[in-house]
Amino acid sequence: MQKNKKKTGLTLFYTVIAIFAVLIATSYQAIQTHLNLGLDLVGGFEILYEVTPLTEGKNVDMAAVTNSIQKRINVLGVNEPLIMVEGNNRVRVQLAGVADQQSAREMLGTTANLTFNDVDDNELADSSIIEEGGASLAYQDGRPIVSLKIKDKAKFGEMTGEISQKPAGENIMIIWLDHEDGDSYKDEFQKSLDGQEPKYISAASVRTRIDGDCVIEGSFTEKEAKTLAELINSGSLPVKMTEISSNVVSAQYGQDALNKTAFAGLLGVIAIMIFMIYTYRLPGVIASIMLCVYVWAIFGLYALMGAVFTLPGIGALVLGVGMTVDANIITYERIRQELWKGRRVVNAANEGQKLSFSSIFDAQITTLIAGLIMYWWGNGAVKGFATMLIITVFMTLVLNVAISRWLLNMVVSSGKTDDKPQLYGVKADQIPDVSKGQTQFYTGVKPYDFVKNAKKYIRVSVAIIAVALVFSIVNASKGQGMMNKGIDFAAGTKLTISSNEAISIEDVKNELNSLGYEGFKYQVAGEDTVYATTKQALDKEDLNTIKDAFIEKYGIEPGDNVVTPIVGRELAHNAMILTLVAWVAMLAYIAMRYEWDYAVSCLVALVHDVLITLSVFAILRLEVNTELISVLLTIIGYSINNSIVVFDRLREIMNDKHNHVKKSEYAVIVNESLGNTIRMSLNSSFSTLLPVIFLLALGSKSIFTFTFAMFVGMIAGTISSIFIAPRMWLYIRSHHDVKKKPKKEVYKESLDEYTIKGINA
Repeated sequence: MQKNKKKTGLTLFYTVIAIFAVLIATSYQAIQTHLNLGLDLVGGFEILYEVTPLTEGKNVDMAAVTNSIQKRINVLGVNEPLIMVEGNNRVRVQLAGVADQQSAREMLGTTANLTFNDVDDNELADSSIIEEGGASLAYQDGRPIVSLKIKDKAKFGEMTGEISQKPAGENIMIIWLDHEDGDSYKDEFQKSLDGQEPKYISAASVRTRIDGDCVIEGSFTEKEAKTLAELINSGSLPVKMTEISSNVVSAQYGQDALNKTAFAGLLGVIAIMIFMIYTYRLPGVIASIMLCVYVWAIFGLYALMGAVFTLPGIGALVLGVGMTVDANIITYERIRQELWKGRRVVNAANEGQKLSFSSIFDAQITTLIAGLIMYWWGNGAVKGFATMLIITVFMTLVLNVAISRWLLNMVVSSGKTDDKPQLYGVKADQIPDVSKGQTQFYTGVKPYDFVKNAKKYIRVSVAIIAVALVFSIVNASKGQGMMNKGIDFAAGTKLTISSNEAISIEDVKNELNSLGYEGFKYQVAGEDTVYATTKQALDKEDLNTIKDAFIEKYGIEPGDNVVTPIVGRELAHNAMILTLVAWVAMLAYIAMRYEWDYAVSCLVALVHDVLITLSVFAILRLEVNTELISVLLTIIGYSINNSIVVFDRLREIMNDKHNHVKKSEYAVIVNESLGNTIRMSLNSSFSTLLPVIFLLALGSKSIFTFTFAMFVGMIAGTISSIFIAPRMWLYIRSHHDVKKKPKKEVYKESLDEYTIKGINA
């Protein structure tokens, strides 16, 4: 009966694996089809508009505004548009995969209030005189025009009849788009004589009464006539829309970023799987299988939700792959430690899983806190990153904790691995013979005085921060600012200029100088891409001039990111709030779960990680932007993860001693807890760094800042969790009396008095 039960468990294991394989094989094409890619992967734009009423003193109906914008987007034929109202007078519009971005921007931002005026600027009629959807592209003598179907033909006939009776030069009907107080036909007509483009769109002489339809003639291109017709059909916006921030990505640049980042991410995942199998053997195989399921489930969930998959989202996914493997590493290391104590495989697996759960749970909750804060207060790019981080937490708990453990227990309960500790990365000569009274003699690490050597790492950190401070002061004295603020915080315009061939900064600089745009800063972003940045927020006319020139020169429309000063100040302010709120929330959680000295020690480590990352950016003069804030918040969560693993073991040792510890013994306990967890910390850090290294080396240059900051922050986080947080805890415990929380009684299993053939016998 017992034999059949064991056989059934193993059969169920293979069945579950087969089900996962079938699900992945049969659904990946459907997931790929329904995956909604963001503008940074397929091209498109995101614009933040400030909405003001056309008439001063009137309230803005944001529902009417979003409805009008939606109508215009429908005309463009864009799938899955994103329209978000922010505050009382702002709306963010994100359109991915737009073929003609310039026309789309003009259509969205133009009020499109069509009026018919006379030469004295008196309004004769508005767009209500035209049939709904009555404007269309037409041709007259081979020239593109806009044909208008008149709804109120009687009024139109009366209006045109009166104009036709006026003397020559005054019998003119002017069609305006967004006529404003102060706009004058006579002034604009004079401009046209001087070779300038008038603000009105048509001025036609009326020689006879018109009782039917009419046309709008002008020096239109086919594209301009089509855009005008679509604008008229979409109806006028009840407000004025002013661009205060924009981000435009060319389709080719987005596709290139997707291909590079996806390839780098794939190599990172494969590298983690190889590492896990090599290090943990059988459990590593299970972890690798669940890693494939994890990636499939993430993409599937995004497809079901209709969520937008962005470039920072891919970065978060690859990071999440490393972080979700952490849960497996913590569990598998605890299992190996139990095997080194002489436990049977089945008991070592049960005990290791039970003992590792609290640190895994706490680590994931702190990451969830960071993700939720980013989502609530972040902007579009930060929200995309936060969404992936939040999903990662839940998927980790479900797939890499619950299901991974369930699968491992199936194999363990089958009895097939009872006398094979090597399948868990443990050698037979590392296990004591408990039946003969032997105790644990192998720990997997060599003795090391972490407390004593912590001073070296602290000095290095202080030196880095000091050097950064000197660099910052020197740069500030030169008027360059303490940090190299990107346009997200300093305001300005960033152009992404790409070509199908290699281009140089000199080529781009010469072209911009010839157009009269000087004062740009340039940065190479690959052989075929150059960034050009200025502190000036360029308007649409300037951007169109620049884009037309580079389209003619390289055949690819440049991307642009424009941030006005008001948005830059708000982003900097929100970034500070994000970081402070994250610190306070995590501090409160750690204090609740542990004691206040653990929480303060974690906070000191977090401040260290943020300062080190910012210091490296200050020394290297790397650009500080909103994506860096996402990274800092992630580093905060990551650093606490590692610190929690150490503190969880520290608390366990303290509880075993019933907190009856002399101050002179604290250093020994800190070294013991670090010795027990150092393999977990280093393996977790390495598995998380692997995909980041691949992203850094092979990923898109557009997320270089993101990946480099992650790389620096993870190294800083690893060091702080090993040398700074425990050292700070030791200092507090040695100098202050910490009130102990009531100790919970925890069942502690005794070591097995069991002889395993070939190992203990």
